[in-house]
Amino acid sequence: MGVNGLASILGVFDISLDKLSNGELWLAQFFRGLSDGATYASVALALVMIYKSTGFINFAQGSLALLGVYLAYIFSVEQGLPVAVAVVCAMAASALVAAFIERVFIRPFPPDHVLPLVIVTLGLLLIIDSAVGIVWGFRTRSLPSMFPSGAPIEWGIAQLTWRTIGNLGTVFAVVGLLYLLLSRTKVGLAFRAVSSNLESARLVGIRVGPTLGFGWALAAAIGTLGGSLVVPDLLLEPSIMLRVLIFSLAAAALGGLDSMVGAVIGGLVVGLARNLLVTFLDLSELALATAVAVILVVLLVRPTGLFGSTRVERV
Repeated sequence: MGVNGLASILGVFDISLDKLSNGELWLAQFFRGLSDGATYASVALALVMIYKSTGFINFAQGSLALLGVYLAYIFSVEQGLPVAVAVVCAMAASALVAAFIERVFIRPFPPDHVLPLVIVTLGLLLIIDSAVGIVWGFRTRSLPSMFPSGAPIEWGIAQLTWRTIGNLGTVFAVVGLLYLLLSRTKVGLAFRAVSSNLESARLVGIRVGPTLGFGWALAAAIGTLGGSLVVPDLLLEPSIMLRVLIFSLAAAALGGLDSMVGAVIGGLVVGLARNLLVTFLDLSELALATAVAVILVVLLVRPTGLFGSTRVERV
């Protein structure tokens, strides 16, 4: 294939050779992809927490994160708290809301009745998003970042900003803290037992209901943290977390719905792929469709994801 043939193929996708040969542009999108991937990874972690303990996807996860981010905005912008303190307060508030929702709307259903639970979470998604719009309106807002501006590493247009470093550091810190919580504390060990075998956990005296409520609260707090990481790069409005949820779901499916490490790796891969596709293939309008396609392909080729485990059922 000659140069003319390559140029014609690239022209179909509106790709220029100048873009492909621009090392600074590649590096800039790599840094941006890492930042976006860290936020997708944090929300994917929240999805994994619920799936590990219940076996179904909590579609209301993004809405709970949305509520938490709006609370962080109220605490920081309107009440004047430091952004980091406001985010921690919002994480606590969203955790309480999630624990209440689990107790009132989720616990009455038997855990093995997955379809009603999925429908409930879809309903909660619509209710919470609509309630947020009614209470705070649909105008866009700006939430400050928890990290300072500036870039300690620069190469032309490519900048490794403090925000990117902070996002990555936050996600890895969350994974480390989750590992310690789940492996070194009684409530964490109880959660792991419920995640492994709910009936066996109940037979050995573990209080399954409160343990699942703890999982919902923890997932909501992590989701709020992830939303607080991504919103400073965008604008806060009632539909913002729906898009983040789709990319995070693709990350969780890619990494494995029951693997925390897989959620982080999947989030970084999705973040990098999204930025590279949007930049070099001009697929910004198809970004969400591409994420859905990733979910479908993973479910068809490897339903457990890259790092997920196959569940064995005894009969």
